[in-house]
Amino acid sequence: MSRQPSPAARCIAVIGGSSAPPEVTRAAETVGRELARAGADLVCGGLGGVMEAACRGAREAGGFTIGILPGEDRREANPWVACAIPTGLGHFRNFLVVRAADGVIALPGASGTLSEAAMARTLGKPVVTVLQATGEWTVPGVLAAGSAVEAVRLILEAIPGRPPHAGGPP
Repeated sequence: MSRQPSPAARCIAVIGGSSAPPEVTRAAETVGRELARAGADLVCGGLGGVMEAACRGAREAGGFTIGILPGEDRREANPWVACAIPTGLGHFRNFLVVRAADGVIALPGASGTLSEAAMARTLGKPVVTVLQATGEWTVPGVLAAGSAVEAVRLILEAIPGRPPHAGGPP
């Protein structure tokens, strides 16, 4: 059973490619699962690849997922999104994804993922990357994690003034 969202819960954006190889989708699913276990809500772009895998992991662990969609049709959301928000903004919705979050976990993706990470840092939000084996990610202030589990720990520790919350009433 999925828990209900709580304004007191941390909200973590999970960003990454809309198509991804199996090792990346496995890591994204683990990130989603660990966020749900920690009582955090998950926000993402709501489509496939990393977004779908993270939502699947979160929902299977009883978490709450939000998809901020580029199009105007909520049916575009992956089946693991609990709350689909169609924007009609295309890639401009990337700003809304990171703005809605307390922190960001970035998995491998393309330029859209990099722009989201950069926007989050510009907004002063912590960003943790996982599975970044190359030097392509040079966003100042981004923390690197060695695993999906470590990424969740690091992002939850990096959010100032928001203690972990189990999702029930404060």
